[in-house]
Amino acid sequence: MLHCCRAGAAIAAGCARGSLRGRRGLAMAKSKFEYVRDFEADDTVLPNCWIVVRLDGRNFHRFSEQHEFKKPNDDRALHLMTKCAQTVMQELEDIAIAYGQSDEYSFVFKKKSRWFKRRASKFMTHVVSQFSSSYVFYWKDYFKEQQLLYPPGFDGRIVLYPSNQNLKDYLSWRQADCHINNLYNTVFWMLVQRGGLTPVQAQERLQGTLAGDKNEILFSEFNINYNNEPLMYRKGTVLIWQKVNEVITKKIKLPKEEEEKEVEVTRTKTKVVPLHCDIIGDQFWEEYPGILAEDS
Repeated sequence: MLHCCRAGAAIAAGCARGSLRGRRGLAMAKSKFEYVRDFEADDTVLPNCWIVVRLDGRNFHRFSEQHEFKKPNDDRALHLMTKCAQTVMQELEDIAIAYGQSDEYSFVFKKKSRWFKRRASKFMTHVVSQFSSSYVFYWKDYFKEQQLLYPPGFDGRIVLYPSNQNLKDYLSWRQADCHINNLYNTVFWMLVQRGGLTPVQAQERLQGTLAGDKNEILFSEFNINYNNEPLMYRKGTVLIWQKVNEVITKKIKLPKEEEEKEVEVTRTKTKVVPLHCDIIGDQFWEEYPGILAEDS
């Protein structure tokens, strides 16, 4: 009994000394070195604004060439980008909508989001790091026979939009950019791959042409109606939250039954769903009014 008391006293004394050291260490951490925190810039973004984080691939022209992307569009690359964007949204559920095309994606955080205390650097770094790591992690699922030669890089920027119309105009701008770039690239690569022109010759051929001229080249020379090209190429990809019914199989034991039986159960789950549609007109926003709801 005496030994137990002495042991308990020794433990208590040790804890007291440890606690004292902890207090001293804490005191030292708040000593003369504390001033360095004053150099941190306050990057809290304005309240009641849509927070848009847009990331772009860094040197992706070279990356796509070295990894033998198909031209003008590579379904593997586009689906991989969407998978990474879905991963970001599932991790950061305050994202109301995302839009992507080519090697870029825009993520729209809710106006009233309090994530990361609305610090711009936190929003941007979380999105870019999650997206970049997902790109490497899921690469093999989409490029099964193409080895990843080196990790890709993505940069990001953050922009605030105070009104719903500002946000809609931003997303419309990105989708219009998708159409312009894809139309040009489609004609350019047809001239190179099937027309026998060099890249320089194709560029010279398209210099000064309008959208109608490009459509005419595709139709008259290659029998391609641009309007029949896949929507994913022409419109990009929109990611939204939707309630989806899933059918799963569960094993349950019924009353008066000795063995478990497999039964199908339907459950509703909110998932990130990709859409390939027009977001410039009003139809999309009328169909999904919850995206711009006041409680966002």
